[in-house]
Amino acid sequence: MAERMLQFVSLPQEMPDKRAAAERRQDFGEIYRAFAVERAEQQASRCSQCGVPFCSVHCPLGNNIPDWLKLTAENRLEEAYQISSATNTFPEICGRICPQDRLCEGNCVIEKGFESVTIGAVEKFITETAFENGWVQPRKPMRELPQSVGIVGAGPAGLAAAEQLRALGYQVHVYDRHDRIGGLMVYGIPSFKLEKHVLDRRHELMEEQGIVFHLSTPVGDGEGAVSLDTLRQKHETVFLATGVYRSREVQVPGAGLGGIVQAIDFLTASNKRGYHEDPGEEDAHLHARDKRVVVIGGGDTAMDCVRTSIRQGAKSVTCLYRRDRVNMPGSLQEVANAEEEGVEFAWLAAPEAFLGDGNVNGVRALKMRLSLPDATGRQSVEIVPESSFVLEADLVVKALGFDPENLPEQWGQPDLAVTKWGTLKVRPGAFETSLPGVFAGGDIVRGASLVVWAIRDGREAAAEMHQWMKAKTKAEQAVAAE
Repeated sequence: MAERMLQFVSLPQEMPDKRAAAERRQDFGEIYRAFAVERAEQQASRCSQCGVPFCSVHCPLGNNIPDWLKLTAENRLEEAYQISSATNTFPEICGRICPQDRLCEGNCVIEKGFESVTIGAVEKFITETAFENGWVQPRKPMRELPQSVGIVGAGPAGLAAAEQLRALGYQVHVYDRHDRIGGLMVYGIPSFKLEKHVLDRRHELMEEQGIVFHLSTPVGDGEGAVSLDTLRQKHETVFLATGVYRSREVQVPGAGLGGIVQAIDFLTASNKRGYHEDPGEEDAHLHARDKRVVVIGGGDTAMDCVRTSIRQGAKSVTCLYRRDRVNMPGSLQEVANAEEEGVEFAWLAAPEAFLGDGNVNGVRALKMRLSLPDATGRQSVEIVPESSFVLEADLVVKALGFDPENLPEQWGQPDLAVTKWGTLKVRPGAFETSLPGVFAGGDIVRGASLVVWAIRDGREAAAEMHQWMKAKTKAEQAVAAE
């Protein structure tokens, strides 16, 4: 190990080659090129193989990162993939869209003067190598079980639960209102971060595994929808992984003007065009070509919107965020990529009103300042008096995050308990809702969060559902024997 690993003292940190900004502004292809084998091995060899791997500790999935880095450095790539996929249902996705700078890489114990190991890029390399060599196979069950499971939502939580439960032998049915699997990964994340063939490839694998998908099938109480009661009668257990899709609003004068749109609508229309689907004439306004675009927000969704606008040929793109760069919730790497591509940032600024007559033509904003930190270390935002300024805008995209939809009301399920935030209430550590046999996980329980947390919830909920069904079967057998 001494020869092969601990190379951070002699080898600098290197990311995969990044396409030039001028080139990547022209298309929606992923911006990083793949590692070559030699470079992947070199970067993996920089791992210090520390005794307490903070990278694993700060990974929501607890991935055994030092192990598969060591195997990569030794060119044992099939074994590296086996270790990587043992704890992560979708390593090819996490390697692309996880904010590694805030999770594994950001907590690497290598001193900052040497820079952390490029964990995400190596993870992507391992998994793509596995796909190229046919090492990725559907996890077919050793035996079939009679119980069926209904999963509502084909996002990362629902898919992770489906894959785990099917591997155990259950008959798994996944219901989703969209026409493709992936949830926000398919229509909410641009292809320059996650090319859609990656999801299509996983869809094929899961169908080979025996999972049955019911797409374009909404669940609820409306016309044409499948009711939750029907699913509970049809399946032994049900897992709710609907995600959160209700966009937060900006309550300022002029909010009803034309040309002010939600981030999810803007990104969905763009991704549909990427699939060569017509988003519809009514969505023609959801395009940034030749427009002055202002995006409000500071998270990863805001970064997706500004970078999509650049690729659509916007005249100018400005991100308006009420805090500074250091306090931005989105990935700093994404901010750097956006700046390279021509996005301007208006830090410490918040909208006061939208201007225009019928359609928006500007955003009047106020400058902000941060207060001294409170006992928790957080700084509140204060308005700077008499500091208003105007940004010209033909298109304003609101990217302020998402809240849960009112499922008890929409589904006609008043007994489905929710928290004060509107998320589904579950028994701690058990994922079971107030309805017996109905479980929930992902964003609909924890609120808008990361894909990697949703995968973890799906895997852990599947284990709880498995135990619940085993206990129920045992109880039924005991009654039958009496």
